[in-house]
Amino acid sequence: MRINKMMRSMSKYITEAFARIFGPNDDEYPNTGVQPFEGEPNKEVY
Repeated sequence: MRINKMMRSMSKYITEAFARIFGPNDDEYPNTGVQPFEGEPNKEVY
């Protein structure tokens, strides 16, 4: 009985990891990229 429960738990752990790795991307980060500079350039020249 205990071995059966342990095997079921291990199987669930592995299948959830597999689904997480190979499943669709669920990240909801905003699209980012190169942003144009809209500020004032530094007045000091070296």
